[in-house]
Amino acid sequence: MKLRALSTRAAGFDAKLARLTRYDAAADPKLRSTVARIVADVRARGDAALLAYARRFDKATARTVAELESRPSLTVSGAQLDALRAAHARIRAFHERQAQASWEFTEADGTRLGQRVAPLERVGLYVPGGKAAYPSSVLMNAVPAKVAGVRELVMVSPNPNALVLSAAALAGVDRVIGIGGAQAIAALAYGTRSVPRVDKIVGPGNAYVAEAKRQVFGEVGIEMIAGPSEVLVISDGSAPADWVAMDLFSQAEHAEDAQALLLSPDPRHLDAVQIAIGRLIRDMPRKRVIAASLKARGALIETRDLDEACAIASRIAPEHLELLVENPERLLPKLGNAGAIFLGRWSSEAIGDYCAGPNHVLPTSGTARFSSPLGVYDFQKRTSIIQVSQQGADKLGRLAATLAEAEGLSAHARSALMRCK
Repeated sequence: MKLRALSTRAAGFDAKLARLTRYDAAADPKLRSTVARIVADVRARGDAALLAYARRFDKATARTVAELESRPSLTVSGAQLDALRAAHARIRAFHERQAQASWEFTEADGTRLGQRVAPLERVGLYVPGGKAAYPSSVLMNAVPAKVAGVRELVMVSPNPNALVLSAAALAGVDRVIGIGGAQAIAALAYGTRSVPRVDKIVGPGNAYVAEAKRQVFGEVGIEMIAGPSEVLVISDGSAPADWVAMDLFSQAEHAEDAQALLLSPDPRHLDAVQIAIGRLIRDMPRKRVIAASLKARGALIETRDLDEACAIASRIAPEHLELLVENPERLLPKLGNAGAIFLGRWSSEAIGDYCAGPNHVLPTSGTARFSSPLGVYDFQKRTSIIQVSQQGADKLGRLAATLAEAEGLSAHARSALMRCK
């Protein structure tokens, strides 16, 4: 197959790039309406609605909402369990460095100010079932929650396989409930007899799950509305073309709407990668998905130089950004927006997905301009602590009253002045 080739020197490049990288995350009206009905039904009828949707969508025959046992399974190979344990240890070690502590200070007049950091009480983790079962996502979502000190982590999944249940056990998931879809999101948001109400919902899902998270946001917290997977590779030609091609495949194989882009100032290298793509894709088990993704949203882009490639990358703000160059440290300061940056030829994005340590739940669709990877801080809340001394009340009260009067809020002003000498 042949990817589209673009050049920053060509007329109309900016418009072509904008069209290629634009992704509309809004659900279509019919989907929004369907999800709204499901959410309202679960809120009104609780478990009865959950069971009805389970029979309809998941082909389940249960009469009660099922709670599953989370433990390492005998059907999981020893090598897989060892890999899960090693990944879990690395992910936990990284996230333990993110934990924030409460702090305070006291001013000269005795006024005490500070911030109390505390974990969320209960968090819901959504895990897709069936073919889309990702134990790595269980670890990436559950581990920072547990490091933060979340008291109860409730995982919902329609058909979790043995590997997913093993990952849940390793990560310390407290409850696993066998439900899925928009109805599971509604149950977590509002609570039913069998499903406890949570404070925040995290985890990936299909379009219905994403839309349900959007609709219940405000009733509960959510981590983000994730778009398709993305990788942007900046290469100077020093990495083998086969490596670059396979790195592009590694994101393209997620789904037909994933995006894989290569930026390089070396036209011969771009040609070599194009040849490698055509040769390697023949043997890929998910070649149809990869081909569809690369055809719809993939591109090989020739830039004037590496600095221009960095400027374009920062404009796109990709989920994953690989720097396959001889001196990645020189380019790092030039990159302002990305979910995760992989430095050098040995740093494949695939390692980041599973076991490097940093979280693989990353902002997509350009939201890295203002969003961050999932972390321990997403499972902590911060409360301000204010204790004003008598001396401080006199000084700060007059200051507050002046500002309150300027805003036309006389009760505020009088409340503050009543404490002045």
